[in-house]
Amino acid sequence: MQSVNEEVLEIFRKTNALLRGHFILRSGLRSEYFFQCAQVCQHMSSVSRLIELFAPKLAELEFKTVLAPAMGGLVVGQEVARQFDSRYIYAEKVNDRLELRRGFKMDPDEPILIVEDVITRGGRVNEAIEIVKANGGKIAGIAVLVDRSQGNAHFDYPLVSLLEMGFPTYDPAELPDHLKGIRAIKPGS
Repeated sequence: MQSVNEEVLEIFRKTNALLRGHFILRSGLRSEYFFQCAQVCQHMSSVSRLIELFAPKLAELEFKTVLAPAMGGLVVGQEVARQFDSRYIYAEKVNDRLELRRGFKMDPDEPILIVEDVITRGGRVNEAIEIVKANGGKIAGIAVLVDRSQGNAHFDYPLVSLLEMGFPTYDPAELPDHLKGIRAIKPGS
């Protein structure tokens, strides 16, 4: 029988969501590996299976609503909300900052689960946290499919991840020799 981590990695590989090359991350750092969750999100049966595997960890959190930051968290957040029969809202990028739009509101102290696909430093999650605070909600926790922060992403709220995978990241001025000869690409986050 396959472990959960093995099954998750197999789903990412099969859907071409785990890439290898020379990548520019949203943070500006460089990496030899990139999780392009948009690839797995094309296949709803795979997304459903990932959330089924994630569900035991998510069941420990009490939430009424799922908030997903665009773009990465949209499909994942919607599937979490579907499987947990929760309300689903999302934040959109406006001038590269997240905003709650389309008339989405939060009740005072409404328990909100923030759902993201991948974090390295947690920038979009921090923006989502600020949105919840500004709108009177209460953060129940943060759920991410892949935590690649290597323990460096810290929040004042519970963080649960389906998969923790630490790949080294590099400052562009301090690339290892094996990446210097590969053209860097920014696949999008």
